[in-house]
Amino acid sequence: MIDWQLIPFSQLDTTELYQLLKLRVDVFVVEQTCPYPELDDKDHQAGVYHLLGYQNKQLVAYARLLPKGVSYPNSSIGRVATLASKRGGGLGHQLIKQAIASCQTLWPNESIEIGAQQHLANFYQRHGFVQTSPMYLEDDIPHIDMKLEQ
Repeated sequence: MIDWQLIPFSQLDTTELYQLLKLRVDVFVVEQTCPYPELDDKDHQAGVYHLLGYQNKQLVAYARLLPKGVSYPNSSIGRVATLASKRGGGLGHQLIKQAIASCQTLWPNESIEIGAQQHLANFYQRHGFVQTSPMYLEDDIPHIDMKLEQ
């Protein structure tokens, strides 16, 4: 059972902030051996929410939800990450479903855009996203833009 929490930046406590930053760095910088500017000045923008998924008080899943205009013309989901030791049991699908539902609650009737790693296209397609751009390199990793129409 996952305990989902949706928290704006200003209400994150220091432990939650540390945990989410550690998970993101562990996945996107260390695991993917990709040094890049993880702290991109979007976390604290007005209207940005942080979706945290806890299991037995351990952060196991995370996504950043951004209102339109921060990353894309529509609302968006980014920094989708799951703890490596918890993968393979459907946690990623639970996370993206919860992220979509949270976006729909926060910004009803708005499309949702993502910049997905290209090898995850099928994963996101299973949740209704369609590719909207050709492949591009972001930090030397192939990405595509995708959109879920509302």
